[in-house]
Amino acid sequence: MQVIVAMWLQKLSWGVLRILTPLGPRYVKPSFWQRLYLFWMFRNFHTLPVKVLSTRQQRWIDALCAMHGFVALDRQASDVPLLGTLEQRPPIAPQSLAASAAQRVPAAVRPFAADAQPRT
Repeated sequence: MQVIVAMWLQKLSWGVLRILTPLGPRYVKPSFWQRLYLFWMFRNFHTLPVKVLSTRQQRWIDALCAMHGFVALDRQASDVPLLGTLEQRPPIAPQSLAASAAQRVPAAVRPFAADAQPRT
């Protein structure tokens, strides 16, 4: 029981929020009251996708990131207590990705094919 309480106190004292982005994990160091809210938000899960958050919570997270910005961790990432991990990866539709690639490839190849034709 003492270990759990100590872990909670560490999270509330200097915990960070990890946000997974396409460029890799980013960390936000919130204020005490923001850490308390995040502690409550992640009370049942260590990782949450953005789409399970309410619109109000998503706006709050966006404001939190804009206010504090992302921080570089001085210590090892494993030493810092994590309040939670937010998966902020944009959804990629496989069909739209294939369709856009099919449109881009011929447009990119045309200039090279024109250069390859013998000139008279």
